[in-house]
Amino acid sequence: MKKFKLAALALVGAMVLGVTGCANSAPSTNANGEAIKNIKIGHNMAEDHAVNIAIKGMADEVKEKSGDTMEMSIYANGILGSESDMILQIQAGALDMAKVSAATLSNFDSKWNAFSVPYVFDDRDHFYKFMDSDAAKEVFNSTEDQGFIALTWLDSGARSFYTHDKAIREPSDLKGLKIRTMDSQMAIEMMNALGGSSTVMSYSDIYTGMQQGVIDGAENNITALRDHGDVTKYYCYDEHTRIPDVILISTKLWNSLTDEQKNILQTAADNMTEKYKQSWADFEEQVKEQVSEKDPDLQFVTDVDKEAFQKACEPIYDKLRTTDPDCYKIVEQIRAMSESAN
Repeated sequence: MKKFKLAALALVGAMVLGVTGCANSAPSTNANGEAIKNIKIGHNMAEDHAVNIAIKGMADEVKEKSGDTMEMSIYANGILGSESDMILQIQAGALDMAKVSAATLSNFDSKWNAFSVPYVFDDRDHFYKFMDSDAAKEVFNSTEDQGFIALTWLDSGARSFYTHDKAIREPSDLKGLKIRTMDSQMAIEMMNALGGSSTVMSYSDIYTGMQQGVIDGAENNITALRDHGDVTKYYCYDEHTRIPDVILISTKLWNSLTDEQKNILQTAADNMTEKYKQSWADFEEQVKEQVSEKDPDLQFVTDVDKEAFQKACEPIYDKLRTTDPDCYKIVEQIRAMSESAN
């Protein structure tokens, strides 16, 4: 297995070098003859997705503020592989930055698992409050010794259940249903607590899975309906998790930058995050309007008993307290910022 992973990493690294050019090639220069530091960033969203548009905006700001001495090359559409593949590339020095889900990062440090705990965030305002805090930055730096840190975060909406033919208003509605989840232990435990059955499959297989009855539904933010609206009858706003997207940067690259370069990159990243809050809200509304116009029968269920879902998930918190104190500490910090805690 170890040899397989090393071989896979070597293959992925070769793919990156094939796309970006030889790592030992002479650096390019700008119109003034100054060397340009090129920063490669990958993600798995389409070019018309809000994520790619936001990263392009960040790249434009970096180029302008640096006087054309820093440039970001963007590789979208998953051309560099999965999120895990891109993290391995960063660790190997074949990629500089990547956009990944915080859920993926839980495989590298359990603190990141706190963002996947169901109902840890009360609402969007609570989510923003924590994500912009110093406590969140401690989590961002938790993987420094593994070769990467988080530069900033992006809203990825609230994840809710959507199904082929049954509305989900309370936990009992999930009984006997097969729901596609991410390959995450926390997601599996959540489904167990709620009485449903977790089925792990790739995002690209959800459409046919729902169409053919292999699964009864899935859970994701509302923008997933761009791809699955045709096979969805109910989108049910239980809003069980708010898992952020994260912009990673190689620790080696970050430490090689001058203070001025770090400031330019961090400022552009922070500005992107702030602008993206509205961009994401607009994107969600746009998708909802599009799928509603395309299929007027698709129902958006808002009368969901969230308290019942929260109560059903309480055993997850009890288990975390004893089995993963590092993660539970972050959970406590998040809950301490809740309005209900004050």
